[in-house]
Amino acid sequence: MIDRGHAGIFPDKPHTALRDSNGGLFYEEMFTRDGFSGAFTYFYHRYPITAHREVSSTHRGYAPPVADERAMHPLKRRLYLSDKIPQGGQLFERRFPILFSKDLTILLARPTETDEAYFANGDGDELWFVQEGNARLESPCGWLDVRSGDYVWVPKSMVHRWHISSKSMRMLCFEAHGGVHIPTQFRNPVGQFMMDAPYTHRDFVRPTGPISTPDRIQQGPRELYVKKHGRYSHYVLENPPMDIVGWDGFVYPWAFHIEKYQPKTGLVHLPPTIHTTFAGHGFLVCSFVPRVTDTHPQAIPCPYPHSSVDCDEVILYLRGNFTSRRGVGPGALSLHPAGIAHGPHPGAYEASIGSTRTDELAVMVDTYLPLQPTQQAASIEDPGYHSSWSG
Repeated sequence: MIDRGHAGIFPDKPHTALRDSNGGLFYEEMFTRDGFSGAFTYFYHRYPITAHREVSSTHRGYAPPVADERAMHPLKRRLYLSDKIPQGGQLFERRFPILFSKDLTILLARPTETDEAYFANGDGDELWFVQEGNARLESPCGWLDVRSGDYVWVPKSMVHRWHISSKSMRMLCFEAHGGVHIPTQFRNPVGQFMMDAPYTHRDFVRPTGPISTPDRIQQGPRELYVKKHGRYSHYVLENPPMDIVGWDGFVYPWAFHIEKYQPKTGLVHLPPTIHTTFAGHGFLVCSFVPRVTDTHPQAIPCPYPHSSVDCDEVILYLRGNFTSRRGVGPGALSLHPAGIAHGPHPGAYEASIGSTRTDELAVMVDTYLPLQPTQQAASIEDPGYHSSWSG
């Protein structure tokens, strides 16, 4: 939730009649979070939203995460190669869970087709990172153009579908079971981003729309898949779900390009928390972008070796010279679990002394609950990663 957004038509006051030029009534929907005490959005529909022609269980949808004991023991640093994920299919059903906990599921996807049906994830917010490609997100709030390097937030249970416009798409998803939000330390008492926050309100791209107008209702598919408790239900809809002619509120999808993040630098090396970008229940998402390194004449810019005994760390490497790693290229996804020390590869720590800039680009997530690797993770693992610290 960034700030209030609105588009299209709506009445002067909520819960009052909105009519078209012929006297026809539009139907208000309250889309709420945290019961009725959190952020919310008003949607104004042409038709009632509660009518379904059919509802049934379905086997369509992406597989739930299942822990693979062989991929978890012994405890060691692990590296996954995201380009080994199979390419193809539609995003609403071709996502591959790699790591998960009660708070968070991390998935990879390489879709090639536009979703033929709408999808709503009732198990949590989706925070996507687009590694490669372009797409368009369709939602009740309108169209959101998405490009390589974007974070994209899709609110929990919001009906949507992805239109793929690139031959090649590579995407990372954080399915956040307790939601995703802007860290509270970046907001002032009225909710505005602080002047020293790592981004501004202008950096976030909002949807353009709404898709429908009173005289032109977007038809689209009449099928909806809903995920709840890891299981899927299929609805055949009586009315088109994108019949919204206006909306007003704080809950809507948005995109934020990683290179709009404003990094901080200190006299000596600062902890990874200065790269915090988004937060959720039990985790933080951080962005590493090109920046000036530490300014003390004897500073060691390379990340210091550390034992973070309460957090698992996952990093998706995107581009640049990763000063702390060797042999790690774009698309690699590292897991450094709590309980085992990690840090720079041999030689990287001392070699970084005297450097003044870094051009690395990466996404990191730290979790408080241990992440469990899946069978899909085991199938794309680089088995030699842990031993790469041995000389």
